[in-house]
Amino acid sequence: MTREELISITIDIYTNLQRIKKASTEKNLELEYQIKVVTAKLSSLGVSVEDITL
Repeated sequence: MTREELISITIDIYTNLQRIKKASTEKNLELEYQIKVVTAKLSSLGVSVEDITL
């Protein structure tokens, strides 16, 4: 897997989690944790999530 493929897949995971969060009607601590982990992974790959956060 190339770096670009890894970034693309990780962005897809991040956007999926953001959609779940937006559709959720109550606080979900596990979802918040998963978003933090994926955000950290994207950051380590040099990707800013500011423009893709809902």
